[in-house]
Amino acid sequence: MDSIALHLLNGLSAGLLLFLLSSGLTLIFSLMGVLNFAHASFYMLGAYLAREIAGEVGFWPALVLAPLAVGALGVLFERTVLRPAQRHGHGAEMLLTFGLSHAILEIVQLIWGRSPLAFAPPLALQGPAFTLVQSAREGLTWVPGAAPEAMCRSAEGVAVVCTQFPMTRVFMMAVSLLMLAALALVLACTRLGLVIRAAWTHPEMVQALGHDVPRVFALVFGAGCALAGLAGVIGGITFVTEPGMAAAMGPILFVVVVVGGLGSLWGALAGSMLVGLLQTLPVALDGLPAQVAPLLPYLLLVAMLVLRPHGLLGLRGRG
Repeated sequence: MDSIALHLLNGLSAGLLLFLLSSGLTLIFSLMGVLNFAHASFYMLGAYLAREIAGEVGFWPALVLAPLAVGALGVLFERTVLRPAQRHGHGAEMLLTFGLSHAILEIVQLIWGRSPLAFAPPLALQGPAFTLVQSAREGLTWVPGAAPEAMCRSAEGVAVVCTQFPMTRVFMMAVSLLMLAALALVLACTRLGLVIRAAWTHPEMVQALGHDVPRVFALVFGAGCALAGLAGVIGGITFVTEPGMAAAMGPILFVVVVVGGLGSLWGALAGSMLVGLLQTLPVALDGLPAQVAPLLPYLLLVAMLVLRPHGLLGLRGRG
């Protein structure tokens, strides 16, 4: 029971990190119709920049400054490279982002090398957030922080198993939920959100009403890249900071957005949670080989493309 609960929590936290990453890609596609193949590379870049900034001013300033720096780089790329290519169609835009992903990878390896780098979380995020205690007598309970050693010691024939859940995973879930609330609030309750939502479907009308649509495009592209950078900061301290982190996250990211529905923010959330659980829960089930778990999201992708090509919550007319 404790194994299932732990894998469920791991799946939820992994799903929320995927949402934090895929939400930026969804915003960019919704407004601009561009599938940004460099999105996972901005995720990697956020981790590396945060590590450097944290070494100078500490982790908490880096948590803010690194995503802002990644967002600024995204705006620069959109205004200087991506925007002039728009007249050549979406194919040229996607090829540009594909090339950018390889350029970022080479730059990262040139500056930081090919080996994984140590990026430790701050003291406040080190250690367990809570401990799951599975006792044959009392069932499953939880204890804040690390459970006392005496509580985890089996005695009088009663088996006790203690499993710790890292604080970094709780932080990952909290930040992702906070950004979900912030995105929903901005899009639904602010003037900026109104302009962005209107530009999704009627950009010519928004331009005629006096709004600078190209500036809105740049803002949304930068915000999407900043969300990827924020996910990279959290992923860097939770998993590993290495050049391969973009390649590891990129394919599963597109599984998420296709399963959830291209252009749907809530679809990105649904797809992220589903894929996160599919990656972790099967490991806890007896009789299922561990090697099968990584294949399940891609099998889901194939089934979704066959049965519901527009995704769980996507719009048919928008892909």
